[in-house]
Amino acid sequence: MGRASKLVLILCLSFLFPFSASAQESAAADTYFSKAGMKILTGVANVATGWLELPKNIILWNRKEQSQFIGWTEGVLRGAVHTARRTGSGALDLVTFWLPTFPTPSPPLIWDDFDQESEYRAFRTGG
Repeated sequence: MGRASKLVLILCLSFLFPFSASAQESAAADTYFSKAGMKILTGVANVATGWLELPKNIILWNRKEQSQFIGWTEGVLRGAVHTARRTGSGALDLVTFWLPTFPTPSPPLIWDDFDQESEYRAFRTGG
């Protein structure tokens, strides 16, 4: 290969790599903004609808227990705890929306699976 053709090849490759890096940066920025936007939306939704954990848990625990008194008592107590946790996790999502983390409650929104008892994971960034 001649010296001129090597120079042309190096010149062509030098133009190719910056564009691919720019495309990767653009894709990463799009992912970041979509995660941050989703975190704001789930935060607002969980702060606004956290109180729905109370009737949800009353319904769930009345289905599980034979005694209505125990079902109502357990549902109210667990519902109050879940209300505080979902509302708190929504507030945390609003305050830290700029950190692209995963949602702490499961399901992320109360209406995603109303028949499932909510669980809360640690504040995490990985899968």
